Amino acid sequence: MQVKNPLYKDQGIHVITSIFTVIDGVTKVLLVKRKNSPFKDMWSLVGGALYNNEDLLDGVKREMFEKTGIVNIDTYFSGVFGKKDRSPVKRMIAITYIGIIDSEKVSFLKETLKTSNADWFAIDKIPKLAFDHNEIVKEALKSLQENIVNTDILKALFPSGFTIPEIQRVYESILDKKFDRRNFRKKLLSIDLIQDTNKVRNFKGNKPAKVYKFKKSKISKNVF
Repeated sequence: MQVKNPLYKDQGIHVITSIFTVIDGVTKVLLVKRKNSPFKDMWSLVGGALYNNEDLLDGVKREMFEKTGIVNIDTYFSGVFGKKDRSPVKRMIAITYIGIIDSEKVSFLKETLKTSNADWFAIDKIPKLAFDHNEIVKEALKSLQENIVNTDILKALFPSGFTIPEIQRVYESILDKKFDRRNFRKKLLSIDLIQDTNKVRNFKGNKPAKVYKFKKSKISKNVF
């Protein structure tokens, strides 16, 4: 590497997180409205430029806190976006992540130093976003769909456990497909992703159902 080569100059890194939730059976993503140029007054995903004195995940956490006030959510790597013209300011590589939160238990700031608004948008009603964020959120949803069947990413929605009907509704929303109740239960139990807590609770007034929780182990392939 020739450090003084001008082709190495004026490049940077964006760290961007697609924060998802499920509200009344609808999968949504958190967007913020930009105060500053470029793309002033446009909606975007949560993120910004990485400082040159911080690691990637430190930048992810800082940007999330600065733009939303949200802290302490697990993030998962999603992808890399490197088109040379994806930012009008200078060459910016985007390192992207996904996360999921319970919208009823985690609050966010409506306005910050660099944002004028923040809100949940259904994934099929996302407006035109700043930069290439429409492309990023599309790929982020694919990452979320992969992660819900091979990691415990959904534990953030159900920290105290879940019934099979509850978790089925979330899977159906994120994967955008319907499952037979009996087949879904059988499949979910067969992949060694969840375990019985030996507790029960009612789901929407129905008879008591078993409560499960996610195991820490992971499976190796998408079974849904």
